Amino acid sequence: MLIGSPAHQIATALRQVLGQSWDFTIDGTDLEICHRHRGSPYAPPRRSPSWAELLTTLEDAFAARGVPRDACIPLRWGRETELAISAVQALDPLLKDGRPTTYRSGFLPQPVVRFTGERDGKGDLLDGYLTSFVNVSRVQPIQSIDEYAAVLDDWLYVLSQLGFHARHISLYGQLKVWYRRQVAGVTLMFRHLDLTLGDIVLLWNIEHPQRMAVDLGTGLERLAWARTLQNWNELVFGSLAGAAPDSTLDALRTATLLLGNGITPAARGAGGITRRVLSTLTPASMRLGVSAAVRSSHHYWTTIAALPVPWPAIAATIEQEIARR
Repeated sequence: MLIGSPAHQIATALRQVLGQSWDFTIDGTDLEICHRHRGSPYAPPRRSPSWAELLTTLEDAFAARGVPRDACIPLRWGRETELAISAVQALDPLLKDGRPTTYRSGFLPQPVVRFTGERDGKGDLLDGYLTSFVNVSRVQPIQSIDEYAAVLDDWLYVLSQLGFHARHISLYGQLKVWYRRQVAGVTLMFRHLDLTLGDIVLLWNIEHPQRMAVDLGTGLERLAWARTLQNWNELVFGSLAGAAPDSTLDALRTATLLLGNGITPAARGAGGITRRVLSTLTPASMRLGVSAAVRSSHHYWTTIAALPVPWPAIAATIEQEIARR
């Protein structure tokens, strides 16, 4: 149960679980935690695993720490957002309603769609950002801040199974409570070398603070990027990198996920988002068709979860939508 301010409790719990090999720097509410041997160089593994192998390694590592994989939440969310934008939405009953239940719990590799990726002056997404990606998360109710700290310890083990070493991982953020309607929380970010990977968030329902949860999240693509230090576009788009503008490939990747889940173009609602994504594609950029990009994206998404719509039907819908303009 959460009693009083969580700031001191979080720092104390993290010190206990991480041990003497970590340096804690606290300046007001600012916290930074670094490994004492953080200066050692990082050498990427010689072999890059396939997406399926990377996902299997994650699943096995979480399972070894007693965290089973749960099914994805529906991409068509239709609650406070039209689409799933984060695996943390699986905790909505607990955090927003104060009820002792969740939609999902455990290790959740969740395909999501967001339009919040950072962009350059021309409006193009910066390296490390996509409109659609796999939100690799561990979401679950907890009873104490000690459990929150244990989740971080488990995560360091999972990262070690991917080829990372704790000495290259650091945490930073503010030991300061934020409030968003029914939910309060404290967010700490974690990074590998200088690349921020994601965050670990302590959350609770404001009216029922005993309803606590943890949300640890990163992106599957960003994890692979940090692991390999590979060119971002080549990592994400494979052999198609450079065959079309990155914005076009990103839109086709997102459209494949949306249409693959049966979210067809419409004037409003979730279908309106599909139409918005497809509106960025011009007939001139699609003269050779979209089959290769859709087939590649479909293969990627089905590595995570089955898509009920086959890729040829998706390609046909995209081409029809573009032709109607």
